[in-house]
Amino acid sequence: MMDAFLLGAGTAVWLGILTSISPCPLATNIAAVSFVGRRVGDTWGVLLAGLIYALGRLISYVAIGALVVTGLLSMSGLSMFLQEWMNKAIGPLLIVVGVLLLGVFKFGSGLSVGGERIQRRAEKAGLWGALLLGLVFALSFCPVSAALFFGSLIPLATEHSSRVLYPSLYGIGTALPVIACAVVLAFSAKSVGTFFDRLTRFELWFRRVTGVVFILVGIYQTLTYVFGVYLF
Repeated sequence: MMDAFLLGAGTAVWLGILTSISPCPLATNIAAVSFVGRRVGDTWGVLLAGLIYALGRLISYVAIGALVVTGLLSMSGLSMFLQEWMNKAIGPLLIVVGVLLLGVFKFGSGLSVGGERIQRRAEKAGLWGALLLGLVFALSFCPVSAALFFGSLIPLATEHSSRVLYPSLYGIGTALPVIACAVVLAFSAKSVGTFFDRLTRFELWFRRVTGVVFILVGIYQTLTYVFGVYLF
């Protein structure tokens, strides 16, 4: 039981990291930290802006995750349904998420809720505008980040009845690359392009590896819990 919980916790962190370094969120993160950092004007201010921006994203993810998981678990009929059918549903769901991670289907950039009005308010708010940008940009789901959050984290948190911990770990995972971006921007702005390129290549391969793992695990779960075929 404890091993399964720890494995789930590690998975939640990894899903958060993979979300944050996906092309759309990564570009948004760098742009947001740069936007606020330019107005702060000093190294430690940029670092602090990155931390506050990451905190804003974490708060949004925890709030959404807690609301969704609590809602799912609070409905007695739905809760019983999930307990009975979660193992059967998680396999096909993992296969779908894995296919999306492999980029088999191409989508647009996704839903964006961070318009010019939000940016103007963030600019007026100074350093704390980073918190506003983090809160808002976390809600701008592209297909990959939506699949990771709603298709992987939420079922995982629901299965373990984790209303806050797993969403928090996911939020921490999304914060780690943001903090790394802030460090690079603060101490070597000229290296941002190189850092972005390397992180993009890293994300591409690890997204593919994660996608393959998700598909394999999904196939195993489907064979075991849907068709009753036990491979081991």
